[in-house]
Amino acid sequence: MSGVVAIIGAGPGDPGLLTVRARELLDGAEVVVHDALVSAEILRSIPARVERVDVGKRRGKHLAEQDEINQTLVRLGREGKRVVRLKGGDPLLFGRGGEEMLALKEAGIPYIVVPGISSALAGPAMAGIPVTHRTMAAAVTIVTGHECEALVRDPLRWRAMVESGHTLVILMGLNNLEELARRLIDAGRPGDTPAAVVQEATTPRERFVHGTLADIARRVADAGIGAPATIVIGAVAGLAAELAWRT
Repeated sequence: MSGVVAIIGAGPGDPGLLTVRARELLDGAEVVVHDALVSAEILRSIPARVERVDVGKRRGKHLAEQDEINQTLVRLGREGKRVVRLKGGDPLLFGRGGEEMLALKEAGIPYIVVPGISSALAGPAMAGIPVTHRTMAAAVTIVTGHECEALVRDPLRWRAMVESGHTLVILMGLNNLEELARRLIDAGRPGDTPAAVVQEATTPRERFVHGTLADIARRVADAGIGAPATIVIGAVAGLAAELAWRT
């Protein structure tokens, strides 16, 4: 008899921001297969009896490739286990949750999905930044740093992002921040466009840096901000000083 695999978003890091459904499934799980971006605070909240499988992927260091992760989920499901696949943020936003769903479906393993709060929204919110604002930004574009690396070879897409006027939120882009900022300026985004970077939003290690597109990379380096971090570029980032609510 097959088990059930619950593909769950762990949110940005604070255990208090787990959904009630996510908490119920974690408490009832037999095995949790988790990513590197799941916070230590949330991992500590998992019952001690639950088996944990770390398949985390960091830049340049993968404990397991995606195909191996898919195979692990299928194997555990076939063993009849109650499995939680725990991903940082939301499992279907740059989390490769769709690939895992396809693998489970092809294997005939039942699965469910529990959405989570993405750092693309939580990071700006913790810094007092609304990613949309009626008079400043009608929409938000969310990209990954990896996608931005590909954009280097496609200047037309850089210009499209700039011309849209949308708030730009970049995940997994901290290591390339200086290059990304330069590319955006070259594509026509003014250097004085407000920008902000939020490190490990909602966790005890959370820190913010505010500046402009022209100087944000230097400010981040001076402050020693590290990954994972959320980058916000656009007029709304200028509201941080006025709307900051964290003390």
